[in-house]
This record gives sequence, C-alpha cells and structure tokens, in this order.
Amino acid sequence: MGSLTILVLVVVASIIAMASPRVRDWAVLRPYLIARGSGYWRVLTSGFIHADLTHLVFNLITFYSFAFPLERVIGTGRFVLLYLLGLLASNIGTCVKHRDEPEYASLGASGAISAVLFASILYFPGSRLLILPIPIPIPAPLFAVAYLAYSYYSSRYSKGRINHDAHIAGALAGLAFVAATDPQRYVDLYSYVMR
Repeated sequence: MGSLTILVLVVVASIIAMASPRVRDWAVLRPYLIARGSGYWRVLTSGFIHADLTHLVFNLITFYSFAFPLERVIGTGRFVLLYLLGLLASNIGTCVKHRDEPEYASLGASGAISAVLFASILYFPGSRLLILPIPIPIPAPLFAVAYLAYSYYSSRYSKGRINHDAHIAGALAGLAFVAATDPQRYVDLYSYVMR
C-alpha cells in the first residue's frame, strides 16, 4: 500500500532528522538556495521530515485518518501521485514566496497531507471531522471552507513558524487533482450539499 509506505518513510525520516541536525539541515526546504540554483532535492525531502514529535504526531493523525480510506477508493498509483503533487505544489509555492529570504526554512508534510484531506472530502462529503477541542463533529465540506479561510487569514497575518501557504497550496492541489482525474466527484458533492 502506498499510504503505508509513505507513513513509514515519514516516520523513519523524521526520527532520523530529529536525532541529527545535519540530516535535518540537508533535507529542509530553503527557497533562497533553490532560487539560486542549488538544493533542488529539498523540494521533496523537506516533506518527509518534521521539526519535533508534536509536529509529526499531528500530521500522522490526519494522514492516518484520511489516507487509507482514500487510497482504497482511488488506488495506490493515483494516491501516491496525489501525495507527491500536493507536496510539490505546496513547496514550489513556498519557494516562490520566500525566494529572497536567506533565513527562511520550511519542513513537514502538511501540504501533501492537505491535498489528501481535501481529496478525501470530495470522495466522502458526508464524513464529519472531530477537531479538538471542539466537541461537535463538523461536516467535511464546512470544515474545508473554514480551513481554507483560516489558512488564508493566517498566511497573511501570522508571524509564527507554521507555513500556512503550504496548507492552502496542498489543499488546492488536492481539489485540482480530483477535478482532473475524477470530475464526477464535484457533481456528487454539489448534489450532496444541495440535498
């Protein structure tokens, strides 16, 4: 299974990177370097490492919750392609935005996982998401809209370390992937929402 392989790769690579600052520094995304013609591998490697255990666990919970059911529906090949496109879209967008910032660095699988999450919402629009600490399950389409709005706001006004632009780019990549590979899902979503 592609999702299981990705999950294992992310866990192993993240543990190695957390234990070895040298490995982390080799793998982390540095848009400034890429814009100047070096370190292209970082567009991929940065999506398999995480800053710390909390960052890794939150991403893995989301991935585990959505990746396995989605892969069963769309197949392993399409799932792996979706994941990689989400990762590339989120990191390329980050490289464009931060290309002139020598100190900027980014890592984590959030963009790819956002692609999986949003594709999953299109395939399972009736699902409900339980987001802690909110004790009420949220309908998946409502969550999608709220998540994009929050990420957009945060990308403009947040000064923290979270790369909200990667979340947006990954989500849009997931939506675009489904539009290109299975447009009927949008018809089904429209029918579901209009019921």
